[in-house]
Formats: sequence, structure tokens, C-alpha cells
Amino acid sequence: MLGCVIHGAGDLRVDELPAPEPGPGQALIAVRYGGVCGSDLHYWRHGGVGDFRLTEPMVLGHEVVGTVVGHGPGAAGPAPGTAVAVHPATPCGGCPECRDGRRNVCRDTRYLGSAARTPHVQGGFAARLAVPAEQVRPLPPGLPLERAALAEPLSVALHAVRRAGDVAGRHVLVTGAGPIGCLVVAAAKAAGAARVTVTDLLPKALEYASVAGADVLVRADDPDDPGWPDEVDTAVEASGVADGLDACLRRVRRGGVVVQLGMLPPGDSPFAGNLVVSREIELRGAFRFDAEFDDALALLARTPSLAGLVSAVVPVADAARAFALAADRAAACKVLLDFDSP
Repeated sequence: MLGCVIHGAGDLRVDELPAPEPGPGQALIAVRYGGVCGSDLHYWRHGGVGDFRLTEPMVLGHEVVGTVVGHGPGAAGPAPGTAVAVHPATPCGGCPECRDGRRNVCRDTRYLGSAARTPHVQGGFAARLAVPAEQVRPLPPGLPLERAALAEPLSVALHAVRRAGDVAGRHVLVTGAGPIGCLVVAAAKAAGAARVTVTDLLPKALEYASVAGADVLVRADDPDDPGWPDEVDTAVEASGVADGLDACLRRVRRGGVVVQLGMLPPGDSPFAGNLVVSREIELRGAFRFDAEFDDALALLARTPSLAGLVSAVVPVADAARAFALAADRAAACKVLLDFDSP
């Protein structure tokens, strides 16, 4: 079978891989679509993401959907032929965080396509994938596989909005209109936000934020843009750059909440820490997700317009083009690999 394997910075290959057999408790999935994520791009460009560095070849991908092929011994789940999405995390279940209901920050989790541990956890960008059966979710009625491929990044966005607290009736600022930032817009609107302002450097990215439901679009590099709010109730930093965090801290009201969602560069990042003190701003991190995956599928099922965030569907054999397109934020939002295309 074909799979997308990263061998090092700049060294992405479409390799022939052995097809897996489902082990005890596992389901075997015929992968149809895989969404190229920002972390996949970081592994491709830089050989790592955040503090996680490649030390061996790794199959990329954690945003995958497809159909059930079969099950291993002792496994139960959706019948063969069922369209499903795959929750990419396998928490340990026994650490203090898991016992406290915070499985998304499990200290011993396994996450598809992640170099956070060695040996690395191989990802889902392959024509067949064997995963624990409990991580497989049947799609809600009427949700096509292509739109369902947004479930994993939408889950990240839903978790970030929940970390912000109650946003109903409030003004939310989102810095960064990449795929995650756009989905934060959708998550905030679904949670009842009255107004969502989005900033980005690129006009095309802001167009996608509008598709997701943004009320106000702001050029981040234009301090005179009339869309800049004087004050917001909540801010979600989704760009992963220090300037974005600075904008959030300076625009959120006193006593407001800033959620850092974008993964900042390795090492230390400067930020306006005195504002956290003098304005009693609550600065919270948001990492991955847990039960939000099921909520994401339900939201996608009732929001057909989010399909507009899918910019292109590219055959897996042409993965290099897919990654180049996904990295061009002036041209694309979410790019999907198609594992069932010649």
C-alpha cells in the first residue's frame, strides 16, 4: 500500500508499505481522505514541530477518515463498509491527568503521526490503518467523508473555545486564519459568540475565515485597519507567533481570557507579561482535545458550509504537490490527500 513517510526535513516520500492486519481489539480502516495539518508541514519543512523532533522515518497524518474493513480478535465496532472518522489519540488511562479527566494532556499518550515519543507513533497517511476499535466513530447521517475529514482540527478548535469559558453573547478575537483559526471561528459561533473578529496577514486566509462565519476581518500588518477592536472579551491565539499573542493580550479586556492555541516556535517566546498582571488577564493553554471529537462530527453534519474550507483534494501519489499547496497560505486552507485515487 502507499503511505506518506517523512524521513527528515524536506524529505517526504510516498513509499510502498506493508498492509497491516488488525490485532486484538483493533479495527482495520481503508483510509479515504487525510487532511494535511500544520504539524505535518512542520515535520516536512523543519524535521519537527515545537519541541518534538524526528529521529526516525515516520508515517505522517492524524486527520483521517475512511471505511471499516474488518476487526481483530475481541474487537467490536461499526460493521465493515461503515463510513468512519478516526480519533487519533490513545491515552494511557492510568496517569494523573487521565484519572482527572484531562486525557488530552496524558503524559504517556500515543497520537497518530507524532514524534513526541520514540519509537515515533506512525500516522494515518496510508491506504490501510489498524487502530484501537474504540477510536473509530461512525459518521452521522448525511455527513460525507470529505467534510468529515475536518473533524480532527475542528475538535482542536472546540477544545480551545471551551478552554476560554462561556463565550455566548461575547466578542471573540482570533489571531491567525489558517485552518485551525477558521475552525475556531466556527466553534465560537456555534458556542453563541455574538461577534468574532479575525486577523491575518493574507487576504486569502481572511476570505476563508469569512466562509467559517467571521464577522470582522482585519489585516494583522495594518495598525490602521478600521476593523481592529478597541477591546474584546476573549481572544484565541491561533497563529503560533509571538506577535499574535501580543495582539491578544493588548486587545482583551481587563479580566478577560486569552487562549494560546497555536504552537509557538521552540524555546522561549517574548510576551507582554506585565499585562497579565496589571489587567488580571487569564492566559490559558489549549492542547489537542478529547471528547470534543464526537461534537465536531455532529457540528460538521449540521454545517454544510464548512466544506468550503477544503481547498483541494490531491491523490496520495502526488503528495509533494499537496504539501506544497497546503504550505501556501496565500492559495489554500485545508488540503486533503485522497488514498482511493489513481
